[in-house]
Amino acid sequence: MTLKALMLGCAAAAMATVAFADEDAVLSIEGETMVTQAAAPAHMENVDTVYSGWTFRTPETQALQLDDFDNPAFVFVDQALELYETADGTAGKSCMDCHANVADFAGLKTSLPRVEDGELVTMTNLVNECRTERMGAEPWKYSGGQMSAMTALLAHQSRGMPMNVSIDGDAAPFWEKGKELYYTRVGQLDMSCSNCHEDNYGVMIRADHLSQGQINGFPTYRLKNAKINTTHGRFKGCMKNIRATPFKEGSPEFKALELYVASRSTGLSVESPSVRN
Repeated sequence: MTLKALMLGCAAAAMATVAFADEDAVLSIEGETMVTQAAAPAHMENVDTVYSGWTFRTPETQALQLDDFDNPAFVFVDQALELYETADGTAGKSCMDCHANVADFAGLKTSLPRVEDGELVTMTNLVNECRTERMGAEPWKYSGGQMSAMTALLAHQSRGMPMNVSIDGDAAPFWEKGKELYYTRVGQLDMSCSNCHEDNYGVMIRADHLSQGQINGFPTYRLKNAKINTTHGRFKGCMKNIRATPFKEGSPEFKALELYVASRSTGLSVESPSVRN
């Protein structure tokens, strides 16, 4: 039996489970309603509507995002605020010395990854550039605790704003590479990203409810490991799940894939930091 047939069999066995945890649920945080489903962007050929991963979660998990006090991710966001205000490195500077108001980062998450000086850069790249070039500090590990918390804080400033990365001009070749990776089968299970997140979203496989794999809520808090999870960390986990050798976090491959997947979230609200299984 092929894995796809197995997945479909799991769906048939769970016929009592609707395609979404609560298709009519509304995500409203601090009085602001998030866009959790939107018309698919023109470059998506096989999907008519894009759905936030929040739509696929159980009502109990969905509820954790409705109030920042209940959202466990904010423990880490608060830690990042302390890091933001703390001087580090040979220059004796903190983030606040150059960026007095963290709210000034509003909109940054919506446009990343982006091309700068011919190179595709992520939020993590920008943070580490500031640390090494301006603060004289050591770079943080790509998906380490400090970096995960800081990128969650910075992405949070864009919450409620629509995802809208650039995919043309200088970004086009990176986007094309990311698309190629998204549809390429790899690993012992001979699967691609699209097999789960395009062909079978809404299906129950084992105990997991497959989403479209949108990253508008990343960095995200996962109940599974009780910490902030990054986009590249999730990519790495997915590749391991299909028994493939994952690319390195921060690699050109994962950055290109991040750009392509971010473009699939076009029109959805930034939810960072979201809560997922």
